[in-house]
Amino acid sequence: MSDDADLVTKAATGDDTAFGALVRRHTPRMYRVALRITGSAAEAEDVVQDSWLAAWRALPAFRHESAVSTWLYRVVTNSALALLRRRRPTVSLDEPADRSTVDTALLAAAVPGPEGRVVRAEEVDAVLRAIGRLEVSQRVPLVLRELEGLSYEEVAEVLDVNVGALRSRLHRARVALLAELRER
Repeated sequence: MSDDADLVTKAATGDDTAFGALVRRHTPRMYRVALRITGSAAEAEDVVQDSWLAAWRALPAFRHESAVSTWLYRVVTNSALALLRRRRPTVSLDEPADRSTVDTALLAAAVPGPEGRVVRAEEVDAVLRAIGRLEVSQRVPLVLRELEGLSYEEVAEVLDVNVGALRSRLHRARVALLAELRER
């Protein structure tokens, strides 16, 4: 299997198979990010489609200065933020959070037995709803760092900020998240 840099190089020369491999490899992560930023499955799908279109157009200009995955996180984050600027952010409290995109390790740490799993699933839903209520400037770095597991350096690169500024944003996001959770 080709690594991402090889696939980008091939796709930039018009290799549809290479581009298809990139799409299959990175779409699930991009969707998770878009879903957590927008709070809507339908909008997340639109964001991912827009992101792939933007990535396809930008392939010839990709300079390989960062990892392909970091570049794609930036593309999807920018697309999601553009969508949010066009609409008023909302969080659906009627729909349960899409736990299929949540790291299963969160649920594996639950109390044994079916009751424990139900309680843990409700806790995960509450956290995801609380994240959805955060300001976008707090939600985005929190999603990328805590839910997607990017390093501080990768998140800083995606958001085009220095690591110190990112750490400050994340601190404010964590404080706001705790406040949201206490209010429930």
